[in-house]
Amino acid sequence: MSTADRYAHRKVNATIVLTDPQGKPLAGRPVTVQQRAHVFGFGCTAPDMGEEASETRELWTQLFDTATLAFYWGRYEPIQGVTDRERVMHSAHWLANRGVRLKGHPLVWHTVKAPWVDDLPLSDAEELLRGRIRREVSDFAGIVDSWDAINEVVIMPDFVNEPDGIKNAITRICAKKGRVAMVALAVEEARSQNPEAQLILNDFDLGPRYESLVEEVLAAGIKIDAIGLQSHMHKGFRGEEQLNDICNRFARFGLPLHWTETTILSGDLMPSDIEDLNDYVVADWPSTAEGEARQAEEIVRHYSTLVAHPAVESITYWGFDDGGAWLGAPVGFLREDGTQKPSYSALRDLIRGEWWLDSAELVTDSEGRIFFDAFAGSFDVISGESHVTVDLPAGPAQVEMMFPS
Repeated sequence: MSTADRYAHRKVNATIVLTDPQGKPLAGRPVTVQQRAHVFGFGCTAPDMGEEASETRELWTQLFDTATLAFYWGRYEPIQGVTDRERVMHSAHWLANRGVRLKGHPLVWHTVKAPWVDDLPLSDAEELLRGRIRREVSDFAGIVDSWDAINEVVIMPDFVNEPDGIKNAITRICAKKGRVAMVALAVEEARSQNPEAQLILNDFDLGPRYESLVEEVLAAGIKIDAIGLQSHMHKGFRGEEQLNDICNRFARFGLPLHWTETTILSGDLMPSDIEDLNDYVVADWPSTAEGEARQAEEIVRHYSTLVAHPAVESITYWGFDDGGAWLGAPVGFLREDGTQKPSYSALRDLIRGEWWLDSAELVTDSEGRIFFDAFAGSFDVISGESHVTVDLPAGPAQVEMMFPS
């Protein structure tokens, strides 16, 4: 398959017909077509909203069109009844006003949970969890309509990180109810507040246990909208063969695949014998010139492979810059001082270059038609002082637009 052909399923083959108000084709009319957005979700964790981060936000918006907002229960509601709603809502509106699509992460997780729930009777803890789900989905409906409904449920009933090993309320609820019932809890409560929400089952376990869970969830009639696949590649890039194998194994369920958490290092790799990434603790983990060159190459390979796979609907990178990055790992597109690594321009050359219609100058034929191929998305069609915005999905599309004669 040629390089051009590998993305054919992502492209719209557009025919736009320009007419005057009476329906007469406008022949010989100069037209400019400019892309506004992709159908495919190119995402990242939401940018810092601090005043000092304005330049970082500008670089973020020049690259990504989808943001993941943090809704970790333990941070969102550190004290019962005291939430971070105002700050998160401000971030959500700032991004949405710039055309950024939003996802919340996560509604249910056994880590970064609210510690004040742990000592309560399980029945009370479960009711609070249900109420937390309903509250967040209801409060943000219409602006955040996509959610990681439940995170890492494969290990949830067995998870131990408390001193006495038994106090984690979310783990204990899951152990009592079972994994499938826990997924049902998250999905049903979220749907009760936003029936049209996109709800994602998300996990870092990309092996048979997760496949079995997906099978069981679907067999139980639980409606999930996408399968989330995490890939923190702190021990090295997975490579094209492994990425395609993972996609093929999960594509069999007939649901879109979201690569929800991607990281690729620009510094020394984590030792291969480390099992839990959280166990690797170092005083300093710098980005290096050699690592940055490697990261740029691997970013291109990773995105090119996943965008080429027809089951993949979105990719979310986990950490735009190295300041405050997860585990202190050098994974961002910007160094701690805010300067760009080679990976930034490498990915931008794909998302806003090879995969983007920046500006096409066309002229209508005798039947008022223009033709163009581009990655599916939203486009401005401009002629003279007038313009029309149109959303075009992948495949052949013919649209008629009325312009002043």
